[in-house]
Amino acid sequence: MKKKFIILSFDAVSNKDFEYIRNLKNFKSLIKDSSYCENVESVYPSLTYPAHTSISTGKLPINHGIINNIKVEPLRKKADWFWRQDYINGKTIYDSAKEKGFRTCALFWPVTAKSKTIDLNLPEVLPNRFWQNQIIVSALNGTLGFQLKVNNMFGHLRDGINQPNLDNFTFESLMYVLKNDLADFILVHFTDVDTKKHQLGTKNLEIKNALNRHDERLGKIVSYLKENNIYDEATIITLGDHGCKDTNFVIKINRLFLENGYIKVKNEKIKSYDAYCNYCDGSAYIYLNNKNIKDEIYNLLKDFSLKNNNCIKNIYSKEEAISFGADPNSDFMLEANDGYYFINDYSPNIIEETKGKYDLGTHGYFPKYNNYKTFFTIKDKNIKNNYEISSMTLMDEGATIFHMLNDQIDNLDGKIINEIFK
Repeated sequence: MKKKFIILSFDAVSNKDFEYIRNLKNFKSLIKDSSYCENVESVYPSLTYPAHTSISTGKLPINHGIINNIKVEPLRKKADWFWRQDYINGKTIYDSAKEKGFRTCALFWPVTAKSKTIDLNLPEVLPNRFWQNQIIVSALNGTLGFQLKVNNMFGHLRDGINQPNLDNFTFESLMYVLKNDLADFILVHFTDVDTKKHQLGTKNLEIKNALNRHDERLGKIVSYLKENNIYDEATIITLGDHGCKDTNFVIKINRLFLENGYIKVKNEKIKSYDAYCNYCDGSAYIYLNNKNIKDEIYNLLKDFSLKNNNCIKNIYSKEEAISFGADPNSDFMLEANDGYYFINDYSPNIIEETKGKYDLGTHGYFPKYNNYKTFFTIKDKNIKNNYEISSMTLMDEGATIFHMLNDQIDNLDGKIINEIFK
């Protein structure tokens, strides 16, 4: 049997959450056997798809191409997400694993739809056209036989994307793969905590319940590996992708543009635009169809923020966005102030309270804030036990995984964390 290489992503589990989970039974036990970091910097924008792709490639969003969760599609009622692997520039860790002879599996790992190097693929993809449904979209983008099998066995656990139902389904699918020795290199994306933080904010008691559920799942995975003499030889990585902040208000920049004549709408759809905002929750990109209005738009945004409690913390230039590793095609990048986040909607009013209508927690903000980091743990027989890494980035995770797969990749933004090796 080839050794197992298992990567478990716990979406939106932050450095603050790590203070809690490091004392839970199963995380505590794994951390003792691992090198770990509770000061991991995400990417900008700190969203699930750019973040996971930085883990998968060792590159910044500007270099791997997944610069947002959603594409820039102003004329669509609902923009498509960056679901497919072919949107990624460059090699991924699962490409590398496949090359090295691993049988590969991905369970809801972002940006893997239509992957040619994942043998068993249950991709994260949703129907986005009125004629589509979940079964057809998943089947077209992943491994049909495998999906039919796990849906037949565990589909009763699911309730759309509601949690903890979805993660329970993901967990059972993972255990099925392990128990039947169907794959060696396994990527798993759990979203229980992220979903609850969006719905309820970061301080709700339900967040601790979700973290406890993650600990239980981890415990069952590790127990199985130990009972079947797989654990000692296995590489086990647990990680988060970004932090999360509480929110009180949404900002609809496209409503501001509409009211000032920069967007034209017909039958509740954008027909044309001179300026368009594509949201990244805690941040946003501004795209100009007319480059001559750059100063006008800057002044409009600045003036609007001043009149509204400085709701926009920073208006970054294209050059600044590029320096952060964000979209080089944007004309501005906006950072929301604490308590605020952006959405693409252009219905009245420009600013609305989140309570009762919108998410109470979100992310996408600038990743360098101290209380907004995430975590990483790595266990392997060649890795130091109970060793703390002072700081690192998501790109360093990718670079280190490539190194462990004995694959030398040039021009990575991440660096190999050499200090963790025995």
